[in-house]
Order: sequence, then structure tokens, then C-alpha cells
Amino acid sequence: MGSGLIILTTTHLPQKFPKFYIPRFRIQCSSSGAVDSVTGGAYDFSKATTSLTQKLLSSPKKVTLVRHGLSSWNDESRVQGSSNLSILTQTGIMQAEKCKKALVNIHFDQCFSSPISRAKSTAEILWSGREEPVIFLDTLKEAHLFHLEGMKTVEAMQRYPKDHTTWREDPSNFNVNGVYPLRQVWEAASVAWKEILFTPGENFVVVTHKSILRALICTALGLPPERFRAFDVNNGGITVFKFNVEGEAMLQSLNMTAHMYTDHTYIY
Repeated sequence: MGSGLIILTTTHLPQKFPKFYIPRFRIQCSSSGAVDSVTGGAYDFSKATTSLTQKLLSSPKKVTLVRHGLSSWNDESRVQGSSNLSILTQTGIMQAEKCKKALVNIHFDQCFSSPISRAKSTAEILWSGREEPVIFLDTLKEAHLFHLEGMKTVEAMQRYPKDHTTWREDPSNFNVNGVYPLRQVWEAASVAWKEILFTPGENFVVVTHKSILRALICTALGLPPERFRAFDVNNGGITVFKFNVEGEAMLQSLNMTAHMYTDHTYIY
């Protein structure tokens, strides 16, 4: 292969591509020792599918979602739910500090957090040194899992096999006396999005828990509770959404974790 630059234009592409799709390819040959990016161009983000606000926003928004650091009950394989007894471990504190460093070059107008201890502590570490106080929202609390909370997985399977299995394998149908935790958390996520998106500013960071994070992501994408376990969110994982002025969401990044293992910092 020669050492020149290969450029593919639309004349090389099949006619099945719609007219608005204008791919751009830049491939640096191996003799140069570098590989350039290969990207495709399309319309800028201006229209999605589902408005979370049903009202126009003052400006486009960007929202960064962060799951709290490793907690004591994470470490012990206990069901956490809405309990406030689980606290950050030393590993969790380190993960929160890594999140802070990873986002140090990004200006945020505001930080929102669940008031539950493990998320609250993560937010306070991540947000330390910034001027505005953290805003704590009850709508960002974790799902309430009733009698399963605090139990180790093995214990829950032994004492409440039906409930534990339903929560793990069919969570949208898990209920206690007719109360469905996922329905509640889906409603809470919808309210939380409005509280966040109608706040003055354009760039926000949100620190919360795994189940409500999944609900926030799913509701932003128009997905039902049945899709609750369609993806995972790690401790310290970072997810980024863009919103247009109509309150419609575009998922930019899901569960970024490079900062957990390296000194990586994000710019977006």
C-alpha cells in the first residue's frame, strides 16, 4: 500500500444512501505510523423523538449523569434500595475523587444529587471547590425495595425466593402489596428530568444511584420499565445526554469508565 492519503467521497458510495447523508472518510496509511478518524456526517442534532418537558427550554442543555462510588453494601453484595445505611467505602471515595479529576476541565452550572448518603458523599467530593451548593432532589432517590433492602443476595434468595427472582429477572412486575417500585422510579425520573432541565444554566452534573439512573436513561430515550436491565451502569460510571430546546434527548455517551483505570480527563 502506498504512503499517500486515501479520501473516499460520495461518488464511491452506493446510491442507497439518502442525499442528506454525506460521509467523510480520512484514513492515514500505515507507513505514517498513525490512523486518522473515520466519521460520518449527517444533520446536526435538532430533532429527536420524545420531549421530557412538553415545554420549550430556554436553551439547549447538556446533562452528565454519575453513579455514586462503591458503597459498603455494594461491597457486601447486599440489596441497597432506598436505605441510608450504606456508606462510601475507601474505594468509593477514591472513585468519587477520580470522577472529580475526570471532569475538572468541564464547566458545570449546577450539581444535583440524591440526598441518600452514598450519593450525597460522592456529589460533595465531586463538587468540592465549586461555588454553587449541591441541589438535593428527593426524585433522585433510589428505588424502595421493601423487605429485600439490606439482605445479602444469598439470604434474599433463601427467605424471599419469589420476590428476589422477580426483582432480578422481571423487575417491572416486582411488587409488594400492589406497589410497583419500578413504576414509582419511572415517575420519579420523569419529574427529576423536569426539575433539572428547567433550572437556569446549560450544563449540569447529576449524582445518583443505579436503578434511578437506569430510569433516567430509559425515560430520556422513551424506553419502558421492561427495558430496565437492558444496560449496566458501573460505580463512578459517567453518562452524557444532550437536550434540544424542545426537551428531547440524545444519548452522547453511556457509562464511561476510562477515568476509573487511568488519569483520563473528559472534554465534551
